[in-house]
Amino acid sequence: MSVETIELVAAERPRAEALAAALAPELAVRAQDPVTLERVYLDTFDGLLHAQALTLSWEQGRFELAGAIAGGAAAADADADADERPRLVAAGAGPSGPLPGAELPAGALRDAVTELTEVRALLPRARLRVTVEAIAILDELDKTVARIVIELPELVAGGAGGRVALRPRLRLLGVRGYGRELELARSRFVAALALDQAGESLFDEAVSAAGERPEGVSSKLDVAIAPGERAGAAVASVLMRLLEIIDANLPGTLSDTDSEFLHDYRVGVRRTRAVQREFKRVFPPDALARLRAEFKWLQQVTGDSRDLDVYVLGFESMRALVPESAQADLDPLLGLLEARRLAARRAMRRELRSDRATALRRDWSELLVRLGDLDGLDASDGLDAGLPIGKVASGRIRKVYHRMVRMGTAIEPSSPPEAYHELRKQGKELRYLLELFGAPLHDPDVVKPMIKVLKGLQDVLGHHQDREVQMTTLRGLRDDVAALPGGPGALMAMGVLVERLEHDAAAARAEFADAFSTFAGKRQRARVEATFAA
Repeated sequence: MSVETIELVAAERPRAEALAAALAPELAVRAQDPVTLERVYLDTFDGLLHAQALTLSWEQGRFELAGAIAGGAAAADADADADERPRLVAAGAGPSGPLPGAELPAGALRDAVTELTEVRALLPRARLRVTVEAIAILDELDKTVARIVIELPELVAGGAGGRVALRPRLRLLGVRGYGRELELARSRFVAALALDQAGESLFDEAVSAAGERPEGVSSKLDVAIAPGERAGAAVASVLMRLLEIIDANLPGTLSDTDSEFLHDYRVGVRRTRAVQREFKRVFPPDALARLRAEFKWLQQVTGDSRDLDVYVLGFESMRALVPESAQADLDPLLGLLEARRLAARRAMRRELRSDRATALRRDWSELLVRLGDLDGLDASDGLDAGLPIGKVASGRIRKVYHRMVRMGTAIEPSSPPEAYHELRKQGKELRYLLELFGAPLHDPDVVKPMIKVLKGLQDVLGHHQDREVQMTTLRGLRDDVAALPGGPGALMAMGVLVERLEHDAAAARAEFADAFSTFAGKRQRARVEATFAA
């Protein structure tokens, strides 16, 4: 039987004397001297732990993960009679900045965290100075029947912000077999001391007080649009949200906090470019032409960094493709990729901080405001801007789908890699249309299965393209690797690796026919015609 924990909040600090008076004459209290400590709450930028109702903190030289931990284990030093919430504890140095999951102390805690966060870095979401007072609740035999932990938290604000006092908290920790005493204490405290049940966790309160979202910053769209809405306004709403996502991920991209910032940044740019292409008749033509060229530049200047991120992150998977006896021979290749990644990052940062990038962001935002305002467009601007978005979007989805069917039907096992790649690019275009416009405008029972089928085809095409690019990259690095210490051995291992990659690419081609037949079959085509009718 689990032991209950009750968390209450107060307007002011609950005093031991007041607690004793509220419990008398049935129960008494015995207080320990208060201690003051530092506590840091951590989560990823997008709140992956918070989404699973987990809280990761660092305090007094140890990390603690608390919440509904799958296969959770109690801390080794936890009191067996008190606060039996599942938690994992490990000693570790205090976090001073982004902390990749792999740098957590090895063991069950790191395994539990990295299973959820993967490559995302853990960030300090709130730093607190907490005064803690432990109080035992005693019966007439001087036996502990419950415990009280009073916490007086202060948010340590950055810069000259100083400290921000948060609400005092009182946690009642039950002892097995004394449920009546715990409930008595709760009811007395609520009645006599004006304590309330905590409506949010200390993590949530602290992060909110710091001006951030406890759930983290999402890269999901979540834009509400209606079929009858003017196309110009609907497209502007979607693109404004994409711009917010790009902006939110820029600082992490520049600081190289983790690779997902650049990934989400580039997805925002790619989605923006897809909307620009597919809804070009919604925009003023001259302004769009210039800004489309600028967004193409933005994607190009971030491309090398992202490609090298993928190579470095996935290197161990590639290494595993060669015999174990030759795996260490690939170390010179890894060193070369890591060096190139750092150089590409430096070049990318210069471009993203440039006046050109700043002007692009400003001009694009101004155009979206104009597009969203009917009075901001004259008769010569945006031929489709005044049409219903449902009609415009349906036509684009239907057209791209049929284009993919024609392209895929023409592909044979002997087709060049470029044919598969072009189909993959059209698949991305269709997926963005379905996610950005199909999902909010049409029956989810039709759109979601269609996206699932499309993703299956994209997985095959993506695996094929990845292998083709990897082979081209490895062949292009031969001369540079050869000049490194250990180069001859690395070249031999790279030759074996290229053979395995060729085999994988051939296997992806063999899977293509089945994946495409599901996507382009009569049943799917009929659904597209019925759902996205003109």
